[in-house]
Amino acid sequence: MFILQQATYIHPNKDVLFENINFIINKNDKIALIGNNGAGKSSILKIIADKLPLSSGIISCTSKPYYIPQTHDDYNDLTIAEALGISGKLRALHAILQGEATAENMEILEDDWTLEDRCEQALEKWDLSGLDLVRKLGSLSGGQKTKVFLAGIEIQEPEFILMDEPSNHLDQDGRKLLYDFVEKTNKTLLIVSHDRQLLELTPQIAELSRDGIRLYGGNYRFYAEQKGIELDALNHQVQSQQKELRKAKEKEKEAIERQNKLNARGKKKQEGAGVPKIMMNTLRNKAEGSSSKLKSVHEEKILGIQNQLTSLRSILPEIDQMQFGFENSDSYRGKLLLEAQEINYKILSNDGLNDFEASNSGRFLWKENLLFQIRHGPRIAIKGLNGSGKTTLIKLLLGILEPSKGKLLSNSKRYVYVDQEYSLIKSNQSIYEMAQQFNHAGLQEHEVKIRLNRFLFDKETWDKSCLSLSGGERMRLLLCCLNISNQAPDIIVLDEPTNNIDLQNILILTEAIKQFQGTLLLVSHDEVFLKEIGIERELIL
Repeated sequence: MFILQQATYIHPNKDVLFENINFIINKNDKIALIGNNGAGKSSILKIIADKLPLSSGIISCTSKPYYIPQTHDDYNDLTIAEALGISGKLRALHAILQGEATAENMEILEDDWTLEDRCEQALEKWDLSGLDLVRKLGSLSGGQKTKVFLAGIEIQEPEFILMDEPSNHLDQDGRKLLYDFVEKTNKTLLIVSHDRQLLELTPQIAELSRDGIRLYGGNYRFYAEQKGIELDALNHQVQSQQKELRKAKEKEKEAIERQNKLNARGKKKQEGAGVPKIMMNTLRNKAEGSSSKLKSVHEEKILGIQNQLTSLRSILPEIDQMQFGFENSDSYRGKLLLEAQEINYKILSNDGLNDFEASNSGRFLWKENLLFQIRHGPRIAIKGLNGSGKTTLIKLLLGILEPSKGKLLSNSKRYVYVDQEYSLIKSNQSIYEMAQQFNHAGLQEHEVKIRLNRFLFDKETWDKSCLSLSGGERMRLLLCCLNISNQAPDIIVLDEPTNNIDLQNILILTEAIKQFQGTLLLVSHDEVFLKEIGIERELIL
């Protein structure tokens, strides 16, 4: 079905994303491609889809792949039909039905007489009934755009499908449809995703790193177990190297002490035997040379062990060090923070809505007014389908928007709002400048840099612009900044925090959130993440 041999891709900025990798996909394989942000997962999909050229290597594909993109910026100005690659066929079909049965139109249609019926059925399946195919893709919500490309599977009927983070913008119902398709289809799939529910449905996991692609013959649970075994072995190696390093240092110390004693004894004998001064200097130089050579041998061995140890430690995750670090975040547990008294919000046409939402402007967002209390301490998930007003509710609770009806009482003085783009991290600053923005406690420069190192930002990155950071890096920098600030907020609000970060950084974020004892409000469709951070209540819109 597909073969990649000795493949290398060099980004236009000269960064080598991957080099000399080999990858084979057989017919009916279902493979999830995972790896850290920046490893080149999306680039591999674009290369297979013939949207990026290989820098070097060989690519062979026996069936034209159907590509579902992660982002839709390149498609927003196209009609839905153009984005799905069917506009030409539709025009030819309509022309033939109107009597223009030319050879050209017949050739373009390729006897695809059921095209319109498939479009109608596919759009209905993905909850897009009645959607006009000449409508601009950019007028749709993020979830609708993804559903359009998913509907394209039934329309195009491909054998080989590429999916890049297909569940990112889908609500719970959309995700269920996606999971059902992946589980039941016999088509060949290559899926880039960090959605662990989706990864449980793929019988193979391919992990991309600079060393190549490593295939694991099982779903995500099997992969995680294997990685755990590898981590245990790695920890054992580190401990062995640490033990060897201690022994090497002890041997070095003993050897140098022994040599010094021999040198001192030899010198005493020479002085007692009346050896001439010039000979004494020669013998002393010889002894010093022996000591120096001995020390050099031991230092070389110690340096080798230290380098091996550093290399091993660099592979080990440093999750335990990455915490919010807030003090007294549970000191007001039970205190009433927010009270919604019959609130609602009227959608206005100037609210920056897309065309779909603007068509509903002038109405109240919720059929029933909202009445609830939020106290200090619980972890609350805000749930609902796309368009149910989850993000709007967050903005109301934080005072960014005002209710159109009812009252919202707030006793909250401090909050941290983390959207899915981690936009608290200002793009016009360097990593170090951003860290200093949160240095309310007046930490010394070296202490700020120690914290940055702890969150995997070494001195080579301190002057790097935040604009160039990946989603996972922005998340880690934000955790670091909150750690530096050491000011416990009343509420932390997370809006789809796992959408744009990889599996490793989801694990880091999960462990950090577990340390926070204050109120947590969270919008997320990632059920595994919600379970792991211990959601206690649900507010369903």
